[in-house]
Amino acid sequence: MVVLSQPALNQFFLLKTCKPTPLFAGIPVVDLTDPDAKTHIVNACRDFGFFKLVNHGVPLQFMANLENETLGFFKKPQSEKDRAGPPDPFGYGSKRIGPNGDVGWVEYLLLNTNPDVISPKSQFIFREGPQNFRAVVEEYIRAVKNMCYEVLELMAEGLGITQRNVLSRLLKDEKSDSCFRLNHYPPCPEVQALYGRNLVEFGEHTDPQIISVLRSNSTSGLQICLTDGTWVSVPPDQTSFFINVGDTLQVMTNGRFKSVKHRVLADPTKSRLSMIYFGGPPLCEKIAPLPSLMLKGEESFYKEFTWWEYKKAAYASRLADNRLGPFEKSAAD
Repeated sequence: MVVLSQPALNQFFLLKTCKPTPLFAGIPVVDLTDPDAKTHIVNACRDFGFFKLVNHGVPLQFMANLENETLGFFKKPQSEKDRAGPPDPFGYGSKRIGPNGDVGWVEYLLLNTNPDVISPKSQFIFREGPQNFRAVVEEYIRAVKNMCYEVLELMAEGLGITQRNVLSRLLKDEKSDSCFRLNHYPPCPEVQALYGRNLVEFGEHTDPQIISVLRSNSTSGLQICLTDGTWVSVPPDQTSFFINVGDTLQVMTNGRFKSVKHRVLADPTKSRLSMIYFGGPPLCEKIAPLPSLMLKGEESFYKEFTWWEYKKAAYASRLADNRLGPFEKSAAD
């Protein structure tokens, strides 16, 4: 029997719980070395907005090095970690997710991915963090970016677009507004023991950028929402990547691809560590369906906007809001 004091119960009061679900065996798997990878990528993005990527070419040692260095940071005393925060948005954060009241059972580091533009908080983290932290982060991000470019170029080919770099060029641009997030989710046995349910450590949401590239340790917890509204648990695989379609890519494909709604549940006994590269366009980039993709007579479902306009609106919303809603065309438009 678990007996919790009132202060211990209070820390979970604002957080949601849900019943655990079995691991889902139907997650699409794409082999990046497969000659038909472009077709499998398009099918997965259309049907799920999500897929697992294997034979991706990123050295496993890069993943292991980053995991070890990141755990070294999160194991520091809380007072030391707090010196790298509060996030601005870069830096160290804990519990609060964004500025609008969303909370989670998570602590994180958010870093800029442009080595030429390092935020003051990132500089502090690299200076005060584990000795090799900066080198390991930059090594990992370089490899993941190159893999991501290849995925986006295969995606363009699979969509029948002649300009292979129509998507990847936005991430390759020196002004690309991309970022890198390291999440640490502590285990939470108390809620499971009390209620037979799992704590929602990071609430349901879609990612606003073009694409997200996730890698995690061997602890489960990630769930995605299928097109019929069913939530399913993603089997963990620490040697592979999971690719999410973001809101911006949904617009650029005029709804052919759907940004996937996802969330993270607490494990009762093990901590979860995840690392996510969010690939975004330059702030001034105009976002609209790709002309090369539109069929004759096809109308856009979305109003044109810049990435800055959408980013500002997205981060002013709550986590679970339909962020694309205000940018969808109505019948009167």
